[in-house]
Amino acid sequence: MRKRIKKYLLLVSGLLFLTLGIVGAVLPILPTTPFLILALACFANSSPHFHQMLLNNRWFGAALKQWEENRAISRTAKIKAMLMIVFTFSVSIGVLHGKLPLQLMLLTLACVLLIFMWQLKEAETLPVRTNDK
Repeated sequence: MRKRIKKYLLLVSGLLFLTLGIVGAVLPILPTTPFLILALACFANSSPHFHQMLLNNRWFGAALKQWEENRAISRTAKIKAMLMIVFTFSVSIGVLHGKLPLQLMLLTLACVLLIFMWQLKEAETLPVRTNDK
């Protein structure tokens, strides 16, 4: 009985994280990748079907496979994520013109996120294949 409850809780959590990840793909203030990674982990222990569906997704499946296999992200994804952090936090700080405590809080949060992103392991690049015979 406990195992079944755990499975349903993980399934519901996975669906919640998947929904948040999809919303995050549209809203720049909400991150996408962390929620999708959490959904992938939940589905790995509750629904092989949903787990495989995420891994085979044409938009983010490759990045999730890479994370699952190596606990790493590509340099390109890392740079894009860091640029998005800088852009979205800059806009937010600009919108809060004159509210120094809130601006400092956002600046601190942006720095923490950038440090976290910087420390993520980068995936090894695959060797380039040549058609030498």
